[in-house]
Amino acid sequence: MATKHEQILNYIEELPIGSKISVRLIAKDLNVSEGTAYRAIKEAENIGFVSTIERVGTIRIEKKKKENIEKLTFAEVVNIVDGQVLGGRSGLHKTLNKFVIGAMKLEAMMRYTDKGSLLIVGNRVKAQEKALNAGAAILITGGFDTTDHVKQLADQYELPVISCSYDTFTVAAMINRAIYDQLIKKEIIIVDDIYTPLDDTFVLKEGDTIAKWYALNNETKHSRYPVLDDEQRVVGIVTSKDIIGKSDTLRVDKVMTKHPISVQTTTSLASAAHTMVWQGIELLPVVDEHNVFQGVITRQDVIKGLQNNQRQPQIGETIDDIVQKQLHYDEELSTFSTEITPQMTNHLGSLSYGVFASLMTEVCNQILKQQKQATWSSRIYRFTT
Repeated sequence: MATKHEQILNYIEELPIGSKISVRLIAKDLNVSEGTAYRAIKEAENIGFVSTIERVGTIRIEKKKKENIEKLTFAEVVNIVDGQVLGGRSGLHKTLNKFVIGAMKLEAMMRYTDKGSLLIVGNRVKAQEKALNAGAAILITGGFDTTDHVKQLADQYELPVISCSYDTFTVAAMINRAIYDQLIKKEIIIVDDIYTPLDDTFVLKEGDTIAKWYALNNETKHSRYPVLDDEQRVVGIVTSKDIIGKSDTLRVDKVMTKHPISVQTTTSLASAAHTMVWQGIELLPVVDEHNVFQGVITRQDVIKGLQNNQRQPQIGETIDDIVQKQLHYDEELSTFSTEITPQMTNHLGSLSYGVFASLMTEVCNQILKQQKQATWSSRIYRFTT
């Protein structure tokens, strides 16, 4: 019989994505103490069933796919920009594919705004409505509110509308840095990032016959299947070599390879790949510390993981880096110049404070480098845009 802790976790897992939960609500619905409910909710947060967002609360989320480690959820964006959710709370668990800065004409803006995007824009209601209809979430800069109609659309489409007090450039820089930081932290890929989970795998039970192996082989075209006992623990592996010349009615536990090589979710991808190459196997069971089956890792998973690792930049390019690239120095005139793009402006159309600070910082850095390399001389520098 499941413990109260397990019952609460099962209850949370079955809640619809976007549902709001609380210690008091769980304790009341399941007739448990608030202490038990609190511990279970914390465990659910560690597993990835729920997420706690400031000024929003704890909500049921969809566990993020590991291959999307370079993406952020809208809930994480709320925390990054210290924002306020105006509508579409039930969509906070969703991930954004890209962010679009709405500093251009409406028609041009919509060409870049599609499903899964985050449109960063000021108090342009028409742009907000069109973006929501296109499947994009909204981040309103400058601390502006929006209309009730936009909020209703956000709730209807389950797409968050977030408001924050920062200007457009500063917000874009903060989100860009957050994505970059995630990539830096994820230099080492582990099995947990890429393995095929339990629900998407095919297994055999100890009591199954070889006929069941043939049935799975016809369906999946795989030749290697983990064998589990009644407690979901891995007890063996059955391959095509094991069943050659054997009767279809023979049980798989009579022909399986016992005590197979397995890996845990915390095993590095490099270690798993090394094991598969040296042992000449195409599939490894993934287990927890109690040898309970979690899924499998295949050669295809390893290849995908290595490709994903190659996509991660060793040196990232933030918006500050872009500002640095666009800054040019004319030695004859002792003048710094740069090109100001629409993304560098705020909702009023003037240069963003964040951009200005970045430009001044870079100008000072370059001047100091020049004066360190040469003898001190009295010079006047001019800055043009």
